[in-house]
Amino acid sequence: MINYYTVGKIVNTHGVQGEVRVISQTDFPDERYQVGETLYLFREDDKKPTKLTVTNHRKHKNFDLLSFEGIYNINLAEALRDGVLKISENQLTDLEENEFYYHEIIGLKVFDEQNQELGEITEILSPGANDVWVVKRKGKKDALIPYIESVVKKIDLENERVDVEIPEGLLDNAD
Repeated sequence: MINYYTVGKIVNTHGVQGEVRVISQTDFPDERYQVGETLYLFREDDKKPTKLTVTNHRKHKNFDLLSFEGIYNINLAEALRDGVLKISENQLTDLEENEFYYHEIIGLKVFDEQNQELGEITEILSPGANDVWVVKRKGKKDALIPYIESVVKKIDLENERVDVEIPEGLLDNAD
């Protein structure tokens, strides 16, 4: 059984030439969407994923625009809409020390300096200079934790936990 990891979701078509609009969920869009790269399209109604080969990638506003082999008009692209793009585990590459894949981080429990559980990482945002982790907290608004050295002190994949040092005021608006 091969494991697959999400790299994006097709949310719409773009133009009439078969391009699709993707909300990216990978920290390596240039690598994942490079020409010739294989992606697997998963849709709710399909039992088996559809294999797609990237023929073009460009950025447009907050989206990645992709074209695939054999998808050359809007009608063909429309059939891909709402599909989830994934890669197979064989396509994962080794990362540098202190680099992680999104799928390794999402689902980890977050603990503060007093060893109190803050919540669980449910999403990773990439707004700019650094990633921001969305932490779902019980009975409170989600917390946004910047992935920077001064805040994230230790990531322990084996024990599925992250230790953080929360700067004063960071969680004030999130209660």
